[in-house]
Amino acid sequence: MTAPKTTSTTATPSTEIDAGSSSGSTLVSSQGRTVVADTVVSKIAGIATREVTGVYAVGGGASRVVGALRERIPGASINHSQGVSVEVGEKQAAVDLDIVAEYGVSITDLASGIRRNVIAAIERMTGLEVTEVNITVHDVHLDDEESNNDTGEEPKPSRVQ
Repeated sequence: MTAPKTTSTTATPSTEIDAGSSSGSTLVSSQGRTVVADTVVSKIAGIATREVTGVYAVGGGASRVVGALRERIPGASINHSQGVSVEVGEKQAAVDLDIVAEYGVSITDLASGIRRNVIAAIERMTGLEVTEVNITVHDVHLDDEESNNDTGEEPKPSRVQ
């Protein structure tokens, strides 16, 4: 007969063994405890989100503006956790994502693909069970928007005076 698992701060690492992880790895064992920081999970989620075809950008309007400014600074690195919010417990994690989708992509299929990729990456790399991945689509990107702003073309003359 096995006793129910408890998560007590007074328990020694040798008495707590995580057998419920979906990937089979243990974060707590008789040899010690592994703690995964929130920033690690958010970076993994951000990178996994960007890997999915149909994601134009990760982050809402304000965070994308700050990210664009950061990229222009020489020597600055890309913030992989931009647009990602996570809650990490001892054995589980929940993820909230803000994205911009490419025009023409099925948003429901895109969301399913993102969830699949994010859950697989986090569970494989950390051993944490992902309980939910919430996705907010803030905008749809049109190819015309970027080409007009980057080519340096003069704006079309106003038809109204």
